[in-house]
Amino acid sequence: MREPFEDEVEEMGIIDLVIEDERWEDADLMGMAERAAHAVGEWLGLEQFQVVVMGCDDQRIAGLNAEFRDKPRPTNVLSWPAMEFEEREPGEAPELPEIEELGDIAISYDTCWREAEAQGKPFADHATHLLVHAILHLAGYDHIDDQDAETMEDAERAILSKLGIPDPYLEMET
Repeated sequence: MREPFEDEVEEMGIIDLVIEDERWEDADLMGMAERAAHAVGEWLGLEQFQVVVMGCDDQRIAGLNAEFRDKPRPTNVLSWPAMEFEEREPGEAPELPEIEELGDIAISYDTCWREAEAQGKPFADHATHLLVHAILHLAGYDHIDDQDAETMEDAERAILSKLGIPDPYLEMET
């Protein structure tokens, strides 16, 4: 599989960070990504793993979305797992990956900011939620059907709660 982005990477612990939009520097994308990765890893029981996170803008993520998903528009976050996962029963948690490199994530500052503003959430909380969501995708979680979505959302809620971030789905359900 071709790598979605190949730039210079700054390696720090379990996060390799690529900054294409400087606003992510000011927002402390590294700090958010490290918190999200450590919380997900702890929740999943993964001892050690690596994730590449690229902080970009809407133009860049729209290009990636067009190239990899045939959807030429911006989105908040994209993920590319390093491995393929076996099919499982709907709602069943995936088997933990046995590789250290989980995959790549791209997150758009513009879309993340707009969504946080529209939902009245702190930007850092929303971005951290999206990173947790994307890392769970890299670990094999998905939301293709309702049962899988419920399993993934339950995992997100548990992880975000440990980080002191309110349930991101609470307002959406009411």
